[in-house]
Amino acid sequence: MKSPRSRLSVNRTPRDNAPRTTTKPAAPRHASPRKPELAPEDRKLLLLNKPYMVLCQFTDEAGRETLKDYIKEPGIYAAGRLDRDSEGLLLLTNDGKLQARLTQPGEKTPKTYWVQVEGLPSEEKLAALRAGVELNDGMTLPAGARIMDAPAVWPRNPPIRERKEIPTSWLEIKIIEGRNRQVRRMTAHIGHPTLRLIRYAIGDWTLDGLAPGESRALPAPELAPSSSRSPRPSSSRSGAHTAKPAKPAGDAPRRASQPRRDERPRSTHPTERSTSSPTGGKTRSSGRGTARRPARAGNPNSNDKGS
Repeated sequence: MKSPRSRLSVNRTPRDNAPRTTTKPAAPRHASPRKPELAPEDRKLLLLNKPYMVLCQFTDEAGRETLKDYIKEPGIYAAGRLDRDSEGLLLLTNDGKLQARLTQPGEKTPKTYWVQVEGLPSEEKLAALRAGVELNDGMTLPAGARIMDAPAVWPRNPPIRERKEIPTSWLEIKIIEGRNRQVRRMTAHIGHPTLRLIRYAIGDWTLDGLAPGESRALPAPELAPSSSRSPRPSSSRSGAHTAKPAKPAGDAPRRASQPRRDERPRSTHPTERSTSSPTGGKTRSSGRGTARRPARAGNPNSNDKGS
């Protein structure tokens, strides 16, 4: 005898024919509770003049210098990064919203760099930086670029390499992007490699009065969430204006000069077809009035024709 075969339904897949087991629905996973927003008095903002060859992080397995060697304040993190071989201004905060505002590309926070390069760039090469140059990761946005006098800054240890036959010059470069080693790649693109790079400013914050390794605490700006901001009332010259609530379409009064669609007079031109009235079988009057009046049967001046 042939072994009985399981019958498959035409409209069902083999998986649907498998014996069904009743399982309890999985319990919903509760999202981790959000951290409470910081009160304005609890927000912290530190300005640090990061020294040369210090990692922009708090730990390092290789034992190199990190921010931990200079910052003892707990619970704060760097808002943005600065290369290990770069110096200058670094912002640290415990406010996540402030950190996002300073690091997100859409915010376009300007950053000012003092850059010591080999040689003296021509005005044509500086104009290329102002217009944007093509790097391996795309075109750069227009930047500010000018030759500046040598700033009165601290000596670097170890000092930069110097060549007697090649002079050096200082540039002030302002960008709103934050690509990896962007300023160094920009100066190399125009044929003037960077020898020393100092970030002088981020937005309106500068490193004035800060020696390498020193930090200064500032009151962090209050960042109200966008959802809690109340919209501004629209105003006119005569004062505030409050919009009236719109009435439903069905309750809006109809103008006397605009009859309803089924009440509008219809054309009685001889070349057009006449339409009969839905009630009396007679055509409607072609007068200009808006009231419906049936045409008199014996009126010789009537232009209406029977259907």
